[in-house]
Amino acid sequence: MRIPYFLIVSFLFVNTYTQGQTTLQKSLQTAFNRLQQDSQCQYASISLTVLDAATGQQVFAVNPKMGLAPASTLKTATSITAFNLLGADYQFQTQFGYTGAIDAAGTLNGDLIMKGSGDPTLGSWRWPNTQEGHVLAELVNSLKQAGIKQINGRIIGDDSLFDTQSVPDGWIWQDLGNYYGAGPSALCWRENTFDIKYETGVVGSPVKILRTVPAMPYFDFKSEVATSGPGSGDHSYAYLPVGNKSMYIRGAYAIDKAKKSITVALPDPAYDAAWRLTDTLKRIGITVSREPESVITLNTKAEQAPAISTKLATLTSPQLSQIVYWLNKESINLYAEQLLKTMALKAGKKVSTNAGVQTLQNFWKARGIDANSMNIYDGSGLSPGNRITTHTLASILQSAVAQPWFSAFYDSLPLYNGMHMKSGTIADVVAYAGYQDHNGRRLCFSAIINNYNGSTSTVRQKLFKVLDELK
Repeated sequence: MRIPYFLIVSFLFVNTYTQGQTTLQKSLQTAFNRLQQDSQCQYASISLTVLDAATGQQVFAVNPKMGLAPASTLKTATSITAFNLLGADYQFQTQFGYTGAIDAAGTLNGDLIMKGSGDPTLGSWRWPNTQEGHVLAELVNSLKQAGIKQINGRIIGDDSLFDTQSVPDGWIWQDLGNYYGAGPSALCWRENTFDIKYETGVVGSPVKILRTVPAMPYFDFKSEVATSGPGSGDHSYAYLPVGNKSMYIRGAYAIDKAKKSITVALPDPAYDAAWRLTDTLKRIGITVSREPESVITLNTKAEQAPAISTKLATLTSPQLSQIVYWLNKESINLYAEQLLKTMALKAGKKVSTNAGVQTLQNFWKARGIDANSMNIYDGSGLSPGNRITTHTLASILQSAVAQPWFSAFYDSLPLYNGMHMKSGTIADVVAYAGYQDHNGRRLCFSAIINNYNGSTSTVRQKLFKVLDELK
């Protein structure tokens, strides 16, 4: 029987391709096929790109140009862009000063102002000199050195350097009140979060709110959380107050969960910073005649924050390399969003999340990456509407290797499955992006699964089996 010519050509092509494949490519293809055929991925979209980290040469790819939701692996792109545009030693500076004048008795007839520059670490517990107590002590000390004993005015938290949209487009309502949904602000405070302490009852009974840490006397908390059965975990969510001071907590919380607390988002961190300083001064006998304010509270009165006329202190943040370390190690959405807006500021744009996205896209477009491969809404990956290709993410990772700050970025990546890589997880999304050495050759990769079914932990382990081939 004569074999058709096109079948001979097809056979020769496949045979030549197979012979041309390396052992690594063959093992990756086998592992990827196994994942793609798994029942959990029956309706999933899966993409994997592996590049030689030194040369950028493509080692392996399946669906490299498929736009997928990257979840928190997007933080690698934000971090690397920030290193490029801001520099590894970049530091934020928060200005503290006053308007008006100090009389002979030590009374300031004017306002004290904390002017934010986008520092995400102000009041953070992660460094000794950023902790709330240290910052407040430094501000109090500057007042004492200036001879201020009384304030006939207000303390204002000024976050006007950023735009008024504190929540990026695409974030979902359920996320916004929780610690991971804390929105960006030019004047952050304590990572824009606080804790709510619980007391559970019998299964089915309401969960009581015992207290908050720190105390939040200007909020009214309403619990609609039910005590759930053993092993059911934490499924309680805070919903931010809109136009009032009532915060609702809804959902369920397991009776056997030891922690008995959740961390939630501050809707107006600039106000809380002003409130804390006002309260601190009153405690040590320095009276403040008027209530604290922020740009948000002033706007409701059709007022603007006055400019500082006399500086008292400058608060300097840790360096960018230290900020990125925690951004990626703990996947801090707030840090990523702060850097995104700061990149817009650095580029001379009117500050907004959208301007930050455009700045990021323009940077990579100038380096040969199609901006259409980065259809993103934020810098953290929290928006389920984000779309990026694994080829773009892997290319951005590859570009970092030759940079002088690469070791700082590499050290920021967590260790998962014995590999240095950033994870990403939101609803029906599991993703990883990072580096791995294979037979003395450094590789960089991006892997994304969207729309899988069943257990997240199970599909994660199945993806690990593919990535294991890179070891």
